[in-house]
Amino acid sequence: MEQKNWFIRIGDFFFKYRNLLFPLTLATLFLVRLPVHEYLGMEWLESVKDILAVLVVFAGLALRASVIGFAYIKRGGLNKQVYADTLVKEGFFSSCRNPLYVGNLIIYFGVVLMHGAPLVIVLGMAFFVFVYSAIVAAEEFFLRNKFGEEFAAYCKDVPRWGFKLDRLRAATQDMEFSLKRVIAKDYTTVTNAVIALTAIEFLEQVIYYPEVGERVSYVPLLGIIILMVATAYGIRKLKKRGLLNA
Repeated sequence: MEQKNWFIRIGDFFFKYRNLLFPLTLATLFLVRLPVHEYLGMEWLESVKDILAVLVVFAGLALRASVIGFAYIKRGGLNKQVYADTLVKEGFFSSCRNPLYVGNLIIYFGVVLMHGAPLVIVLGMAFFVFVYSAIVAAEEFFLRNKFGEEFAAYCKDVPRWGFKLDRLRAATQDMEFSLKRVIAKDYTTVTNAVIALTAIEFLEQVIYYPEVGERVSYVPLLGIIILMVATAYGIRKLKKRGLLNA
């Protein structure tokens, strides 16, 4: 049996503790460098950057929603360890082996872009690309040992990070898209992404406009955060009552 190398062990570690370490990493980066308020002395250019960042984040969320809506793969493992009952090859997984993680990387890029500091963008993306590469290595180690030749053939046919776009239509045309499953399985990702974007903007307002009277956007920003938390709480309650079973 293949032995785990240091990279796979790192992947195991981050797989287990990612829900804690990822937000802590972002928070640390955001506090080490202040968010950018102007580019080249032009405040409007910073606004363009913010709009682009939001679009990037929602592109990542849309990708995740498309993947989950057609074929869900449980990424939480078992007891916070890499685990899979079956080898999922349907839907978007027939085009890319890790479409959810590609979506995550797009989302993280949008979040650090929203912050805007070049150091935060470079260090943040270097960290997440490294970590997700290690997590994928750990998952592939498990899948190779469990599914053997079936997984080897799947790897030869489907790229790890890229997409075979010509396959998507044929792969999903006979599948039913489940919006209920998207809501039930991915509401926390949407909530965290929107809160992260809003929190960065709020931090910028506090730093560059310390007087509340100078900017009235404090209230709507806090409102967005409260709304997202309340919505997530409501969805969680619906799930517990079995109303969002997909």
